[in-house]
Amino acid sequence: LALNPWDVILCISGTIISCENAIVVVVIFYTPAFRAPMFLLIGSLATADLLAGLGLILHFAFVYFIPSEAVSLLTVGLLVTSFTASVSSLLTITIDRYLSLYNALTYYSERTVTRTYIMLILTWGASICYGLLPIMGWNCLKEPSTCSIVKPLTKNHLTILSVSFFMVFAVMLQLYVQICKIVCRHAHQIAVQRHFLASSHYVTTRKGIATLAVILGTFASCWLPFSVYCLLGDYSYPALYTYVTLLPATYNSMINPVIYAFRNQEIQKVLWTVCCGCFSSTMPFRSRSPSDV
Repeated sequence: LALNPWDVILCISGTIISCENAIVVVVIFYTPAFRAPMFLLIGSLATADLLAGLGLILHFAFVYFIPSEAVSLLTVGLLVTSFTASVSSLLTITIDRYLSLYNALTYYSERTVTRTYIMLILTWGASICYGLLPIMGWNCLKEPSTCSIVKPLTKNHLTILSVSFFMVFAVMLQLYVQICKIVCRHAHQIAVQRHFLASSHYVTTRKGIATLAVILGTFASCWLPFSVYCLLGDYSYPALYTYVTLLPATYNSMINPVIYAFRNQEIQKVLWTVCCGCFSSTMPFRSRSPSDV
């Protein structure tokens, strides 16, 4: 099989994704202080992206070294599971951020921990079910005419995944709009109580809106092209179109650790202490709200 440069790029992307997210997973897993709900959700996102990176590497290895229909089903199932879990984890993080602002007084309670575990179970349960569909027989290996732009997934299967993405994006957009309103209202109240200048209130509000715009803009720019093409494309279309739209989607898993983990001050402290060789898993942390992250 001739080596496809696009597959090489995807494999390299998968390697970078795996390295980045492996760091996040190890830091959260081996630091007892990171047992708060928001860190569990960040850990879920990093785990999903780590599996996505490994899936890209395995897909490349199996396609060029161990070509097999059964193996292709396994790797595609892993990629579907991991990317679905990644997008779903982004939704759970958004929900957690919204609730941390909307129910600020009751956020730090056992109820929040229970809700977090429920969201994690639903996220990974649904993602695994989506990933098992090709392995359980919902594939186009026996009927090539039913194939989608991503073989061996069927057109109907990929349509369901695309529609699910648009639903997740719509919910995230609505929640971030509400978060923006709450942040603006809180900033205004603080400015009034502390007699801040209007310019200070404007700067704080603009910074919050800019952060939310970066989060949503990155997510949309990475996943929208591929999701739209999944609905409009056909298996007879050139594979180049699939690669061009799929590659930005993989970049979302590369950018997620930067946005949701490496910007967190507590995780930064652990990384710095590890780099300095003075790691202490019991080091104290300042309790922070997900809205600060």
